[in-house]
Amino acid sequence: MTDGDRERAITGNRQASWAFADAFVAEDDALIRARRRAHESGLRPVSPGTGATLRLLAAASDAKAVVEIGTGTGVSGIHLLLGMRPDGVLTTVDSEPDRQQLAREAYRDAGFAANRARFIPGRALEVLPRLADGGYDLVFCDGDRLEYLDYLDESLRLLRPGGLVCFEGTFAQGRTLDAAHQDAEAVRLRELMRAVRDSRAFAPVLLPTDDGLLCAVRRGE
Repeated sequence: MTDGDRERAITGNRQASWAFADAFVAEDDALIRARRRAHESGLRPVSPGTGATLRLLAAASDAKAVVEIGTGTGVSGIHLLLGMRPDGVLTTVDSEPDRQQLAREAYRDAGFAANRARFIPGRALEVLPRLADGGYDLVFCDGDRLEYLDYLDESLRLLRPGGLVCFEGTFAQGRTLDAAHQDAEAVRLRELMRAVRDSRAFAPVLLPTDDGLLCAVRRGE
């Protein structure tokens, strides 16, 4: 076997492992329907593996109050609600009310009571400053990638000590990993990763789920 053959075999095994891990936690009919509506709307929902990770993080942190930036059609929200405490409330922010209506239907389809989610329409950077300081256990960011650094600043204020912030899509389909890509989004995401990694306020990890999930725990005071 040549070096090239070995490299291709390793790459193939790695891709197979990622695909297996992504599909490890099966999604139920409500999630499948929400995912289908996302694709029909031209949106890219979180992958099953990313959703399962969000569910695990919400459960591990015993999350009662979660902020989601980017409602979509409810795929990530369902995963978060499944991991949260039974009395937990998801506050989800999106600039498109039509998408939030689809998410509302998806949550109902998944069996969640109406009072488990609070829908706030509007631009994230206009809504987040109105939310309570230190009032949240987890902030999930899946909005405008160019605004992620601003979301990081808001998250530091919103999270209780020990709370989590997660950023979806930080690999930008591989562009942030290749210095040759200098588009605004890739550059901004590299700045975000450096800021989180170097911050004394957070303990970070970069997870290779689907398109990259950057997570960090807010350190105590």
